[in-house]
Amino acid sequence: MILEAIIDEQVYTLNVPDPVIERGGDFFDQLDRDMDQGWQMGREWVEAPDRLQRCQIIADKLLTALEKENEKLGMLMAGYILCRLPNVQSVELDIQGEIQNNQFQFNDAATPSDAPGVGVSAGESVAAVAATTKGAATAWGSVAPPVSSNNEDSSSTEPDSTEGSTDGNITGSASGLPKGLSKMQAMAQAGQDVTQVFKVGKAFRFSVFDHASASWQDSPLIATEDEAERLRQQAFKARYEALQQH
Repeated sequence: MILEAIIDEQVYTLNVPDPVIERGGDFFDQLDRDMDQGWQMGREWVEAPDRLQRCQIIADKLLTALEKENEKLGMLMAGYILCRLPNVQSVELDIQGEIQNNQFQFNDAATPSDAPGVGVSAGESVAAVAATTKGAATAWGSVAPPVSSNNEDSSSTEPDSTEGSTDGNITGSASGLPKGLSKMQAMAQAGQDVTQVFKVGKAFRFSVFDHASASWQDSPLIATEDEAERLRQQAFKARYEALQQH
């Protein structure tokens, strides 16, 4: 069976052997048991993921497998999706790492009864943004980027527009930055170089790793989480593109 994985407009054709589908039942059931405990999907904790949400979670693990060129894991993740979503043709993987934005397309108009809007993203698609995987399945070896030590800085409780860049778009020095990476390599590296948005008092910020000084640069404090996420995406895109430059 074939599943197409779309990443940043590139299409990867995954030809899953029939034995993987036929013999993977126990493994797929174990994945379901793991997800029965609930899952963190972006900012939301989902206590009982439905069929679509489970496939979105597994799609996030498929992205990780492709990043790491782990063919065996990739085939298993693709096999789960093919088993749980009949007539699925492709999955567009959100390289922001927003699990709930992974989108599926089908060979016909039929979609799972518990998956309304399965072909429509829950949020805006960003073409050149990446992030590390989320979730807690220990067997899947998910890796999170280093987090700035300022996460628990409770001394600042209000946004301070005078701290750092006024627009929050920090990118770090180009000196010492790896160059000439492929899209997949740049996506993985950017996932390690830019943290997720975190809360500082009543405000929000993110951090970008500066390779030249081997230190983290913090964004200014930002009033709202949505604005912090928007600025983080800009910084992420700039780092992603810089890593591909020669």
